[in-house]
Amino acid sequence: MSKKVILIVTIALLLSNAMNGLDSTIISTALPAIISDLHGLQLMGWIVAVFLLGGAVTTPLWSKLGERIGNKRAYQISTFIFVIGALLEGLAPSMVFLIAARTVMGIGSGGMTAIPYIIYAEIYQDPVKRGKVFGYVTASFSTAAIIGPLVGGFIVDHFGWHWVFYINVPIGLASIIVIQWLYRAPKVKPTASRVDYLGAILLSSGLVSLLVGIEMIGQLSGLAVGAIFLLAVGLLAGLGLVERRAADPIIPLRLFKNRYLLAAFGMFFLIYGFFVGFNVYVPMWAQGLLGTTAVIGGVTQIPGSVTNFLGAQWSGNLERRWSTRAVVMIGFVGMLIAAGLLVVAGPHTSYGVLLIASAFQGCGIGICFTVLQVSVQQQADRRDVPIATSFSLLVRMLGQTFLASVYSIVLNHALLTGVRHSGGQITMNMLNELSDATSAKQLPIKLLPAMRTILHGGLHQIVAVAFLLLLLGLAINVWGFRAPRKRTHRIQRAGLKHAHN
Repeated sequence: MSKKVILIVTIALLLSNAMNGLDSTIISTALPAIISDLHGLQLMGWIVAVFLLGGAVTTPLWSKLGERIGNKRAYQISTFIFVIGALLEGLAPSMVFLIAARTVMGIGSGGMTAIPYIIYAEIYQDPVKRGKVFGYVTASFSTAAIIGPLVGGFIVDHFGWHWVFYINVPIGLASIIVIQWLYRAPKVKPTASRVDYLGAILLSSGLVSLLVGIEMIGQLSGLAVGAIFLLAVGLLAGLGLVERRAADPIIPLRLFKNRYLLAAFGMFFLIYGFFVGFNVYVPMWAQGLLGTTAVIGGVTQIPGSVTNFLGAQWSGNLERRWSTRAVVMIGFVGMLIAAGLLVVAGPHTSYGVLLIASAFQGCGIGICFTVLQVSVQQQADRRDVPIATSFSLLVRMLGQTFLASVYSIVLNHALLTGVRHSGGQITMNMLNELSDATSAKQLPIKLLPAMRTILHGGLHQIVAVAFLLLLLGLAINVWGFRAPRKRTHRIQRAGLKHAHN
């Protein structure tokens, strides 16, 4: 393919990432209208949960399908499933139908997220160029996520909530057509090994049980949640036994014998756990403590989106001078500065501090993500590149899901403690209203300082937990990357020579 064609193919693949980014935030804007129309307040949490479940469970399966039928066809099938799910969501007559359609959309999302990274590894042999493309991937997702609330609000107000889902249809079809027309995929090597159906069932069942258990923390009794986690552990342990004997395992256990890959997976988990906490709770900090509107609260994410892109672009130049461990450490320092600023921030900290923290957060994640994702593909054996790539994405989803639940538990505990110590003057309903600028105006003015102190205590505990987890990630970096990267350097030189030729 010519450089022009490669660029067009890359843009078509970026559309899938943009659709995922748009959906991640646009749905929150449309939820009030959806709930009002379909009368399903008690099922609201599942709208987000089933999408995440569908994507997480199927991510490794899509990579294995790509090995058998080709990544081009696997991407087109997953994108078409995503489009069908979006169309069904727009047509949903009930909440149950909407949740089922959202599950379909999530299944397609798993392939749309994983397969493009594998295709990038095919068409960008030069690790430096591939790193820059990963920067564009991050930027497309972040930009779409930022404009999601604005676009969603406009669509809901002028066309109705159904069109929030319909807009994915033409975008997805355009991506499928461009890939079919221009992308010349490498020939698929036939394989005689049997499909690891048992491994696929155990993986899917184990991850569903794990993620359901995470989602149910605080909603079911501790005994019930513990039973779900025990089931998940049993299923995943069974997966480990099955994969030892499988001819073509869904998750090759040899991945976990590579200390470098193991460290990268652990850091991905912690980095994206921090990412979801920052994205959710910093806008709440702005609205609940500083009294900003929802739009101004959302603006706190813009500096991070910009520096995320810049950090991804800088990472290639940084890695030319220093080792991967040193570059990843720089990224972690950026994230630690962001978390540290919030750890020391008081209830009346200025809005500018939030913007500065956002900038450091975005830059740190941009640097770490790009370097780690390229390195995972280089450190894995050639045959394991697809599954190692998809597994790194799965780990990111698990990090966001698990730590989002942890943060929620920490916040709820802090708020309930503050309510109990208020002597009956402050209720949980009042604290819920505090995070919205419109409803906060109806609260007693004399109680606002006390309520903001309670909310600040909860948010402060969250950022303290995030800070400690980042320190753990930094320790994993030092442990996992302490050996010289002989394999990576050799492949980089080979990639640069190939690109030069």
